[in-house]
Amino acid sequence: MSKIRVLLLTNRDSDNVGDQIIEATVISLIEAAFANLGVPREDFEITSRAAGIISRAYMRSKDPSLLEGARKEISAADVVVFGGAPLFNYTYQNFYRRTITTVELAHEYNVPVLFSSIGVEPFNPSNPKSVALKKALALPVVRQITTRDDYESLAKYVEGTDTPIAHVSDPAVFSDLVFGRSTAAKPRGAAKHKRIGLVVTRAEIFKDNGIEFTHDDQQEFWRDTIAELTKRGYDYKLFTTGHFTDEEFLESFIKEHGIPAKKARLVVNSPEELIDELVACDGIIAYRLHASITSFAYEIPSVGLSWNFKVPYFYESVGYGERALDHTQWTGVEAVDAIEKALRAGVHKDEAFLMSVYETLVSGLKGIFAPMSEREVYTAAELRAHIPPYPGTTPAMYREKLGNKSRRANEYHKRKGTQVELPSTALPHRILRRAKREWNQRFGRGRG
Repeated sequence: MSKIRVLLLTNRDSDNVGDQIIEATVISLIEAAFANLGVPREDFEITSRAAGIISRAYMRSKDPSLLEGARKEISAADVVVFGGAPLFNYTYQNFYRRTITTVELAHEYNVPVLFSSIGVEPFNPSNPKSVALKKALALPVVRQITTRDDYESLAKYVEGTDTPIAHVSDPAVFSDLVFGRSTAAKPRGAAKHKRIGLVVTRAEIFKDNGIEFTHDDQQEFWRDTIAELTKRGYDYKLFTTGHFTDEEFLESFIKEHGIPAKKARLVVNSPEELIDELVACDGIIAYRLHASITSFAYEIPSVGLSWNFKVPYFYESVGYGERALDHTQWTGVEAVDAIEKALRAGVHKDEAFLMSVYETLVSGLKGIFAPMSEREVYTAAELRAHIPPYPGTTPAMYREKLGNKSRRANEYHKRKGTQVELPSTALPHRILRRAKREWNQRFGRGRG
């Protein structure tokens, strides 16, 4: 019997470490699902690739030769699983076009497709992009679609088909099981002052989402939040989830406002590094969603700053809708009031909802590979016992992440040309040097 070949598509190549956490948790959930179905580990393999397996060069030129790599990967697979990525994005991204082409290739080779806990932008019947996506999703190879956010729009995308859909948890809610307890963890509240993690984002994200909130506005918000935290007796730590544009914003902020170096971590390149920062905090105030989700997994109270509909969707789904603050509430006083309230209430998990992303994965894979199986889906306790841990970021993987970050930073600034608004076009190189120092501290010189 040949191995079952799973082609997993996520945003694994993103500098945003939240996407890397999604990849790792989805891999562990798939492995647990096959074990649940009685498939030995040696009888399946997971090939993890970027969700943008269809290259930008192909999308620009439509040169068929540029599809050869994607054709090879998809035709060799027994199932394509899209895991946790914002695959239906068309407002200011072109991911939807690449999703369409991937599904069409899967249809050509008769390879079943599962969409698991994906991001969904609102369906718009008068938008040709939205309509084109709906048409592709009607292809018979699409066996299941689950979303972590906009279920109502998802229902409209599959209207007229019998494709099973569901609203499920984000895979990163299992971060604590997959990554374990960090060595950086401290007993929360044991220090003299409770520490609040402050997770910044890139300067342009608000404009991209129709919010009038500038680079200077974000700086003012963080300055006021720090002042309010300090006044109330809290410690703080500034960091990012790893995207180089977020790091550039943080670099400019600490320089312009004289923030002590020990109060900020300028470079984050791996899941372990982000988790180290999160678990060293008693609470989190974050623009980046997966800082909030990973904090939730570790039972660290958080407040999400809602620049996009997906932020309140997450908080509402776990029963803490009041912890998502829209842009009219972005003041230091309101943010600190909200995190204090969250600290008092703590974090409580609804295991039934958290299990939904796992249970639907089992259902989707069972329908393809074990339709006659009578095995029951793992309980939450059984999943905790069987889910495989993340094996760790190796030195080679870390070097690859650094190289990708450097390349993307240089490409970004080349595209921006003289229109770069941030203080220094040399900034990516300084960030890269810091990242290399992080690598040396983590792995030691000359190793790997």
